[in-house]
Amino acid sequence: MSSEGGISSPTATASTATAAAAASMSQLQSSFNPSPALKRALPPTVAEEHEPPYLDVLLAGGMGGTIADFIMHSVDTVKTRLQGQPTANPPKYNNMFHAYSTILREEGVSRGLYSGLAPAMTGSLPGTTLYFGTYEYTKRTLTAAGCPDTLAHLAGGSIGDFFASFIYVPSEVLKTRMQLQGRYNNPSFISGYNYKNTWHALQMIVKYDGVAALYQGYRATLVRDVPFSALQFAFYEKFKVEARKWEARPDGQMSLHIETACGAVAGGLAGFLTTPLDVMKTLLQTQVKKPTPSSTSIATGTVAASNQKYYVGIWDGLKWNLKHHGVIGGLFRGVGPRVFWTSLQSAIMFVFYEQAIHLQENMRHFGHYPYASS
Repeated sequence: MSSEGGISSPTATASTATAAAAASMSQLQSSFNPSPALKRALPPTVAEEHEPPYLDVLLAGGMGGTIADFIMHSVDTVKTRLQGQPTANPPKYNNMFHAYSTILREEGVSRGLYSGLAPAMTGSLPGTTLYFGTYEYTKRTLTAAGCPDTLAHLAGGSIGDFFASFIYVPSEVLKTRMQLQGRYNNPSFISGYNYKNTWHALQMIVKYDGVAALYQGYRATLVRDVPFSALQFAFYEKFKVEARKWEARPDGQMSLHIETACGAVAGGLAGFLTTPLDVMKTLLQTQVKKPTPSSTSIATGTVAASNQKYYVGIWDGLKWNLKHHGVIGGLFRGVGPRVFWTSLQSAIMFVFYEQAIHLQENMRHFGHYPYASS
């Protein structure tokens, strides 16, 4: 029949149905695709995750590393005292808790447990800033070139620590000497040093031993820190990936307690495996110059320690300590406070780093970041 009879043709009916279906699909698709305004209202972790800008990495890394080093400095002092105390029977410090209580009672907080804080902080901020920036750049470059993730993390940690070592090794030398000395002319601990303060220590070292003395034990520091940093970041990145899969949060991030656990376990494992190298780093950096019959101790600000072993290198120190003190008492002395320190320091550093990255990302996304727009 014709359309005048009140009944439409099959062709017209099909066209109308197709148009209605297309309109419905378009409306449904638009409901699942947020508008640009809505996308701007979502935090970046929900909208679209991407690599943070290098400026964010530098600021977050410097802040996280410095805060962690400050909080854990007293534990580092205890570790240094345990590793560097002169050979004696019985030893002055028996274990971590005995050392902590003894130092606190005899020397106090600021010039005892927190001795050497000034040089530590002086090297920590620029050192960790350069460290995180180099790590992130190396990791991204190698990953983009098709390098396996684990190898990229190991290489990034190693290269980052190598470049940062030019900054933090001199501060490490000053810090460990001030930590061993404790109070000026400390009667409670024979360290071999007699410095009034950090500036006096720097002057005496440069004047009588030369600038090169600020890099004393440099090879031992690299041998310790390069594998430590490589293992720490490789462990953390691996744990972070597995933790995100396990939690399966909608925003793709880790909860705070899981983030803390990943950082602590990564730092603890790396610290335990590199403890023998840390022992040798401390002994090489803090030993006085090889004694001579005509040596004097008053002018140089040092106290002679004639009965102490003089190490000519890392391998010599490892063999001597293993032979005379064994595995636990020689190579792994101070392992308790070292693992405790590396665990908590790593946890604090990574937590502050991740939180600072998220904060800067959100500030930039909502237009509140002063250094860049969204």
